[in-house]
Amino acid sequence: MYLPILLSFLLLLSVLPVGYSYAFEAKGQACSQCHTLSKEEAKDLFKNTIPNAVILNIQLSPAKGFWEVYLESMGRKGLVYVDFSKKHFFSGALISMAERKNLTQERLTDLNRVDVSQIPLKDALVMGDQNARIRVILFTDPDCPYCAKLHQELKKIVEEKKDIAFFIKMFPLVKIHPGAYEKAKAIECEKSLTLLEDAYGGKPLPKPKCETTVVDENIKLAEKLGISSLPALVPPDGRVISGYKDAKTLITLIDK
Repeated sequence: MYLPILLSFLLLLSVLPVGYSYAFEAKGQACSQCHTLSKEEAKDLFKNTIPNAVILNIQLSPAKGFWEVYLESMGRKGLVYVDFSKKHFFSGALISMAERKNLTQERLTDLNRVDVSQIPLKDALVMGDQNARIRVILFTDPDCPYCAKLHQELKKIVEEKKDIAFFIKMFPLVKIHPGAYEKAKAIECEKSLTLLEDAYGGKPLPKPKCETTVVDENIKLAEKLGISSLPALVPPDGRVISGYKDAKTLITLIDK
């Protein structure tokens, strides 16, 4: 099975549909043999389609005849592909048929690493040995069904791999799950994996037994790091692995 098609063109979600292609108005002759594209040229090419684009990086694409352009606009980052003629670009997922991989997704994951040193762990819930060699950070929401499903896979991992531990930070998506905020506070107050599992199972939770700012701090931190989709795992190398994956897949990703 192919990896799910990533909505890779994140910064243009409000402007262009995924899979969009665009023809630039060419200035001068086509340059089918050109193999250089400067940041200044790229910014000029996008000026009419991606306002205020900041070109972060340009390199040759795995697909011949294209550059991969990593850029940011309105605080959102993404990849687009520009052809050597400098007349067209497209957004969407670039798939390797031989390797059965979503190359755009892998590249974005690599480019959008976060600085794990910015993520405090002293207030996190711990699943596994807190002194484990590999510490993986998890942002989760007690009312998130995919988070609940992932939780069962994480239990399998810590049972099988004693050198991996998960440090869990409560990040309620209050706009989607308005009741999750109070549940997250109750879980934080008692530092209880049992309460988290009760929440995942749809059981009622007691009122928070303390006053804590940890949940609010986690929300601000996640926003600062650009984490908006849950569940989100952050291994030591700073990659952000979003969504549900089974234990075997996660072990491979963490080892990688």
